[in-house]
Amino acid sequence: MMLKNMNRIEAVAAVTAVAVLAAGCLVVLRPFVSAILWASVLTYTTWPLMLKLEGWMKGRRTLAALIMTLLITLVMVLPFVLAGITLAGNMARFEELFGILQGGLPTEAPAWLQNLPWIGPAIKHSWPEIAKETGWLSEGIKSVGVGVGKWLLTHSIDFGKGILQLALSVVIVFVFYRDGERMTVRISAGAQRIAGDVSQRLLSVAGNTVRSVVYGIIGTALVQAIMAAFGFWIAGVPSPFLLGLLTFLLALIPGGTPFVWIPASIWLFYTGHAGWGVFLAVWGFFVISGIDNLVRPYLISRGSNLPFIVVLLGAIGGVITFGFIGLFLGPVLLSVGYALMREYTASHKLEAPPDKE
Repeated sequence: MMLKNMNRIEAVAAVTAVAVLAAGCLVVLRPFVSAILWASVLTYTTWPLMLKLEGWMKGRRTLAALIMTLLITLVMVLPFVLAGITLAGNMARFEELFGILQGGLPTEAPAWLQNLPWIGPAIKHSWPEIAKETGWLSEGIKSVGVGVGKWLLTHSIDFGKGILQLALSVVIVFVFYRDGERMTVRISAGAQRIAGDVSQRLLSVAGNTVRSVVYGIIGTALVQAIMAAFGFWIAGVPSPFLLGLLTFLLALIPGGTPFVWIPASIWLFYTGHAGWGVFLAVWGFFVISGIDNLVRPYLISRGSNLPFIVVLLGAIGGVITFGFIGLFLGPVLLSVGYALMREYTASHKLEAPPDKE
């Protein structure tokens, strides 16, 4: 009896020690969870390319991992660093614009407003009276300027943290590329011990969903951003690269791209380039936004379509939970959870209760 009690105490002590150790590891790794998760997603989705590159390198895994890491750095980190530099360089333009607007409206209506069909003549006639009452505009611009300044200060810090998380995830990607196969074997074996044979099916569903989201959502956003930057450059819109990057970020949210190309089209009309404004409006509607309906179904593997609400909540919730990097990570995690729930419920259909007589 004494021996049994001692064995039980030792077992409880061992479990407690393991639990405390696991909790300690989670606390230590908590600041890096988002970077580790995103590195895992990047490694998994680009692993076939990694294997091809390793073959070209004649089996030199470390060299292939280094080249792949540099490529991901060019795609994922460098554009955001350049965008930050460009944005900082354009702050003087924003300050000049606010200074002009605080001086009130011009005495004559802009030409693009006067030339608007139907309402243009009425605006031209009423403009002098509207321009006289500019006190509200100055006060409004001042309050908006203060609010925008605070918002930029707060979110520039968050943006910087996001860039650091992306950079850290790239470093982790190198380790995953180099030792990924051994890690995969251990994860698969651990899942097999915990959940049995069903774990392999669930891991397969999770892997396919990750590829679907990354290729379908992030891949489509990348194509939209490239086409947007090209359109902005042709139309002569300032900072086309920065606007293209903004298009990429908003394209991760369903229906987000018009918030970039519509203001750009209006700006072209305002500056007297009506023809380019029409071009950009058509380009934005049929190419930038319209491409979502063509490229996304093609890139998503085997039609693994996801509900609109899953992607939307994933993007918004990801930003709230993980910060900037959550814009990429949120849709992936929520989509994997949705796919696993759908797979589980499909394999465990509930029997309908018998009809009451």
